[in-house]
Amino acid sequence: MRHLKSGRKLNRSASHRKAMLSNLATSILDKERVTTTVAKAKEVRRVVERLITYGKRGNLHAIRLAARTLKSESVVKKLFDDIAPAY
Repeated sequence: MRHLKSGRKLNRSASHRKAMLSNLATSILDKERVTTTVAKAKEVRRVVERLITYGKRGNLHAIRLAARTLKSESVVKKLFDDIAPAY
């Protein structure tokens, strides 16, 4: 039984799902708006909220953790300089 299994599979392999969520999170933080399905949006919300929490910490380790998920150096800089201070 699938009780207490968190997260959606989204009908993809683990590597495809991880790459897709990383790309969506990068796009959301860069463009601040994307068009996607409800299930993907609910799943990427978890990723983006975690990244914003890293941004609020602001230390070197948090920057490296965020850079591991985000695809662009400029988006990491935007997260720590512009987006995170708003929260």
